[in-house]
Formats: sequence, C-alpha cells, structure tokens
Amino acid sequence: MVLVRPAKTMDVKAIRALVDSYAAPGQMLSKETVTLYESVQEFIVAEVDGVVVGCGALHILWEDLAEVRTMAVKKELNRQGVGHKILEAIIKRAGEVGVEKLFCLTFQTEFFGAHGFEVIEGTPVNPTVYAELLRSYDAGVAEFLDLESVKPNTLGNTRMLKKLA
Repeated sequence: MVLVRPAKTMDVKAIRALVDSYAAPGQMLSKETVTLYESVQEFIVAEVDGVVVGCGALHILWEDLAEVRTMAVKKELNRQGVGHKILEAIIKRAGEVGVEKLFCLTFQTEFFGAHGFEVIEGTPVNPTVYAELLRSYDAGVAEFLDLESVKPNTLGNTRMLKKLA
C-alpha cells in the first residue's frame, strides 16, 4: 500500500537518490542537497513499507501561481499510480493555499495532461506580475517566464499549466 504524506528532513536522502536517478540521464535538473533541505516543507513523498519511493514539490511562485517541481518515482514503480497519488496531493495542497494556476516543466506531457495540465507558450501572467517575478533569483521562476537566460540550462522539456479555479 502506498502512503502519501508531507516530507520530513529524514526523507531528504531518499529524495536526493530519486533526483539523482533522473538527473544523471538528463531527465531532470539536479538539485543541491542544501536546496532539498531548504525546501523540504514543499515536498510530498510516497512510501511503501516505510521506504520513500516517490516525491514531488509544490513551490509557490506568486499569489495565485505555483510550480510542481521535482516529481520522481522509483523507476521500478513507474506506471503503478504512485506519481498520480503524489500529484493529486500536490494539486489538493495548491488549492488549500489559494493557488489558482499550477505550472510544470516536464518531459511527461501525457502524465501531466491526464491531470488537466495543458501545453503553454508565453507567460500567462499580467505585465505587472511579470515585472515582479523578474526580481526573483529562483531558476523555476525564470523557466516559467521563459527567459532566454535559462534556455542553455533547460533540458528541452515542455512548459505546461493547469488552472484550478
């Protein structure tokens, strides 16, 4: 049975291993371990028999906008519903904190599409919010804004958006 719950600091080593398993072949951007600890409160993990087998994070970008980040499931458990449970928990949490739009940068367009995400071009925020977001040092914000500065560092994945409200 899969248990989905908020991550704890003791889960970071398992999250690190999951991220590394996808970052090495270029399917996910790597993250520094310190960054994982700094953002552990954003993470949801899935565990089976006490072992973390999947993770994903909700990162707030603006009043009504957040990003789904760092979605990963142990490869031997792919296509068994673990990722869907994690994403459903993230979407639920996004609604609870007042988010109306969820952004993701992914190779898994079919997976996210099954949850109502749609491929986007451009940046779906008004010019005032865009100007404020430009002040962020966060790489995910730069990816959301589709800034040229991040293009050399991205992996060629697809920008997708889901409207919750």
